Amino acid sequence: MKISLNEIRTFNERYKTCGDIAPEGIDKLVEKIGAQLGGVDEVIDLGKKYLGIIVAKVASCQPHPNADKLKLCKIDDGGVAKDVKRDENGHVQVVCGAPNVREGLLVAWLPPGSTVPSTYNDKSPLLLEAKEIRGETSNGMLASTKELAISDDHSEIFEINPDYPVPQGKRINDKATKKVNGERLKVQPGDDFAKLYGLDDYIIDIENKMFTHRPDLFGMLGISRELAGIQGMPFKSPDWYLAPSAQQLVISNKQQAELPLEVHNEVPELVPRFMAITMSDVKVGPSPLWLQIFLSKMGQKPINNVVDYTNYYMLLTAQPLHAYDYDKVKARSDKDATIVVRYPKKNEKLKLLNGKEVEPRSEAIMIATDKELIGVGGVMGGADTEVDENTTNIILECANFDMYSIRRTSMEHGLFTDAVTRFTKGQSPLQNPAVLAKIVDEIEKYAGGKIACEQIDIYDCDKLNLSSDGWIDDEIHTTNEFINARLGLSLSSQEIIALLKNVEFGSDMVNDGFKLYAPFWRTDIEIPEDIVEEVGRLYGYDKLPLDLPRRTIVPVGPDGMLQLKKKLRRQLKLQGANETLTYSFVNNDLFGKVGQDPHQAFKLANALSPDLQYYRLSLLPSLLGLVHPNVKAGFESFALFEIGKTHRKEARIESHEARESGLPKELETLALAFTDSNKAAGAPYYHAKRYLDALAHSLGLELNYYPVARDPDLPMLKPFDLDRSAFVAVKDSKGMLGVIGEFNAATRKQLKLPRFSSGFEVGLKELLFVTQNANAIHYQPLSRYPGTWQDICVQVSPKIAYKDVYQTVREALVSAPFDSSVEPVDIYQPDSGEYKNITLRVSLTSHDHTITSDETKVAMSAITERTVSQLQAKII
Repeated sequence: MKISLNEIRTFNERYKTCGDIAPEGIDKLVEKIGAQLGGVDEVIDLGKKYLGIIVAKVASCQPHPNADKLKLCKIDDGGVAKDVKRDENGHVQVVCGAPNVREGLLVAWLPPGSTVPSTYNDKSPLLLEAKEIRGETSNGMLASTKELAISDDHSEIFEINPDYPVPQGKRINDKATKKVNGERLKVQPGDDFAKLYGLDDYIIDIENKMFTHRPDLFGMLGISRELAGIQGMPFKSPDWYLAPSAQQLVISNKQQAELPLEVHNEVPELVPRFMAITMSDVKVGPSPLWLQIFLSKMGQKPINNVVDYTNYYMLLTAQPLHAYDYDKVKARSDKDATIVVRYPKKNEKLKLLNGKEVEPRSEAIMIATDKELIGVGGVMGGADTEVDENTTNIILECANFDMYSIRRTSMEHGLFTDAVTRFTKGQSPLQNPAVLAKIVDEIEKYAGGKIACEQIDIYDCDKLNLSSDGWIDDEIHTTNEFINARLGLSLSSQEIIALLKNVEFGSDMVNDGFKLYAPFWRTDIEIPEDIVEEVGRLYGYDKLPLDLPRRTIVPVGPDGMLQLKKKLRRQLKLQGANETLTYSFVNNDLFGKVGQDPHQAFKLANALSPDLQYYRLSLLPSLLGLVHPNVKAGFESFALFEIGKTHRKEARIESHEARESGLPKELETLALAFTDSNKAAGAPYYHAKRYLDALAHSLGLELNYYPVARDPDLPMLKPFDLDRSAFVAVKDSKGMLGVIGEFNAATRKQLKLPRFSSGFEVGLKELLFVTQNANAIHYQPLSRYPGTWQDICVQVSPKIAYKDVYQTVREALVSAPFDSSVEPVDIYQPDSGEYKNITLRVSLTSHDHTITSDETKVAMSAITERTVSQLQAKII
């Protein structure tokens, strides 16, 4: 964001907004800006560009003796220039070929030794010297506006108006401009050209990123206000900008509309406010000199008075405006001139002001007639409706557009304009009436225009949250204690209010603090913490105390989830499993391969790559995608595990605010995938179960497994073969921990998994809960005495589940006076399905003696008795 120090001073003087914004000089001001407003990228001393240029009067003008189109001019510079050859009258000779050069003309003279301003930033600037032109000496040159870097007009030399007001104290040869008979002196030969036209200026370039949340600071009105605020000066915006909203909304016209206009907004969700008005009898021509100079200082090219005024008020207020040629718009409408704000239609194209033709993206905001496109809303107008020298009737547009839509359109088509810079920051729609009213007034006064229709203002009343006195109608209640506690200060309520009033906040004192009202241009003020930031910045962060905040030295307790993850990793590594780390994002193809529905997943708006478009619904698919590459690399039997996060739309953060915004809840999950290309003994299910049981034992838990009786629509279940899978729960716990089992044929085929594969996925939040409430595990040394084991084969009905047999055997050993464990060996069921044989290995260990055969017989008898009586089993 570029600002002109002279223009801000002129603005402040014209509207009496505040005092001198640089009382201590440019260096101190730049230091203040860097500390309290934004990073300064560059400070340009514009005066150096115009150094040495002098106002001179053409004393005589004669034809060049050796050239038809050149003239010999004698100029009077008041004797200011040094080291130049003069005649007996003290005049200097200059050769000039401009058609408008004549005796008595005041001109801008570039004497020998000065640099042509238009070449100042070139690699090889043009440094003037006295030289011969067709046999006659020319001392420097008389400059056109192009050579002065004001405009592109090179056809004539610049004519200085002798009645142009001379700023006080701006004469080269006077300490201060004097007045004669109470009137300001006219321009005289010898005056400093740069000082006369405000070109002895400093241009301060402030980094745009510092103002991303402050759309008002993309205009010099907002910058002026902030420069006053950070220096402790009260600022008052011009009356025309602060006019009551009721008066702003209507620009009256008692006569019948001369130039009727229809406006239709078909995308109100993207265009919260659209204002327009027509003006007739506009005299389009060059803009005033001061305006051309201002725009050139800001790096813009003057075009004509109408376009230049729209650019001027954009740079002043940060509200972009656009002017259309009314007759060109009407010619492209069916009846009266019509403007429609809409999305583009298929295959529509538009030629822009910069000469580029675009086919707009499907969701771009377009300005059109009822027949064709005439502009890209908030970005750039169309070439077919531009205001030119033949224009007499215009349409003025003052609108607001969705900043995210403007940014996408700008990036899609490579269109980066001053309007885009401002609209992507979210301009306040509450300033539109004042800005439109002001530019209409300017065009009436200085371009002869007349209002030709009632002002059109399309907006949503509920979204324009403005009180009758101009404040945003949302009060913020806070106290000086709240602010001081966060800044480490001891400011009184009056001091805080004074700081905020300097930048035009409203306030009311109440018993328990004060209420503050943000002005309508401050769209970033919403909560008390915003006020804290504002006070700290206006007061000066460099003035804040450097005392460290007081903190307790009581150590923080360990994080339960981190501790749990650490235990899980350690235990799984001890079992030989390998940890992996995959992206939290997956491709749509992976959902299809495991049978998951991508509509249940959150899709990324700006994916890292086309392969990472969605948040994953569960962890196992990411692991299973790694199995085949590892098998292909030569690894035959292995287990992979991962601890990570999953997301799905059905799981949301519980708070009301989060539910409203649709934020996803992050689910902490542990998953393991086991595979064996050589097909190890037993079923794959039990290999995964061995890992999970070992984990549970290390945490002091005992797990129960339940068949999946139906197919609930859970993404976690989709990769599994439900006939060979089970839900997992902690014993005596009501909630489910996760799922374990073998994978279905479709998943194995799509991911090229070996037939002998299985895995599990469990929730860590649930596991942490039961772990924290489980009995502590007490260390017990290994027995010094040898143990014994014995296999037992139980024949039961095929309707009886393995877990029932296992649980019955475990219960039979509860009363035994020694340690015991039960492990599956084999499950056999013939094709006829008449019975099922389940072989279990029972291990017995004592810590004080070697177990005898009689003790073993007693234990086995207890198992036999219990299984026969409860399961009607037969011991084989």
